[in-house]
Amino acid sequence: MIVIMGASGATGGATLRSLTSLGIPVRALSREPGRLLAGLDERTRPLVETVAADAGDPASMRIALKGARQLFLTMANGPRQVEHELRTIDLALLSGVEHIVKVSAPAAEPHSPVAISRGHHLIEERLRTSGTPTTVLRPYAFMQKLLLLAPGIAAAGLIHGAMGDAPCNYVDCRDIGDFAAYVLTHPEAAGDTYALTGGRAYSHPELAAMLGIMLGRPVRYIDLPPAELHAHLVARAGMPDWLAAHVAEIQQLAVQRPEAPDDVATRLTGRPPRTLDAFLREHLDSFR
Repeated sequence: MIVIMGASGATGGATLRSLTSLGIPVRALSREPGRLLAGLDERTRPLVETVAADAGDPASMRIALKGARQLFLTMANGPRQVEHELRTIDLALLSGVEHIVKVSAPAAEPHSPVAISRGHHLIEERLRTSGTPTTVLRPYAFMQKLLLLAPGIAAAGLIHGAMGDAPCNYVDCRDIGDFAAYVLTHPEAAGDTYALTGGRAYSHPELAAMLGIMLGRPVRYIDLPPAELHAHLVARAGMPDWLAAHVAEIQQLAVQRPEAPDDVATRLTGRPPRTLDAFLREHLDSFR
């Protein structure tokens, strides 16, 4: 049995859909299993066993992991993410899970300038010393997160950031789900660390220009110092302080370490990544 953590989230949901499209049965964990089940495709719903589970509730996780052979581990970034993922790993090992696929982050290093990436490093280290086969996925910026820019673009034609003209990798969560499904169903691909990106990296000015052409009106990028971006995200976008700090740190990482695409997923699966152009066109009404 493949157990999917975060089945209601972007990457967990994408992995669930990718696996069930292949006819693979899964156990999907959610704090609201009824809502999750209602949102599933009727054709694949019989393949999905939904279980109420919360990473903060060890008793529910013990039940959810019983009989699991593989675990897809992804959780939303947050102040308790490290604590919850480490506990989930320990429970999975006690349950006899034979393979864990973890969604991590770029620069998951002990001295990373990104606090959340340092947390992912701690989790990766726990997995490395567990003795259990582990596959680590390190996706870059999610295309789906660009939808958070939609209100500012629709209202004023503005994108705020702190990356200058540094290139940024964008990857569609559906490609992450497809690759996760691949490593969960191809044992020969398991046990490695994979960077996941789109086909090319784009700067914020390039993103603004693309949207301007698609929308038929100017879209302007305003570059801010990191501290000003942080304040803007808290005051104008309503982000919690820790999340605003994370966004500013991630953007500065792209400045410090210019990003380039990685074709490992295409080489293994034979499928090219979804393009940023196609994603923006798919969601263009959100930016109008």
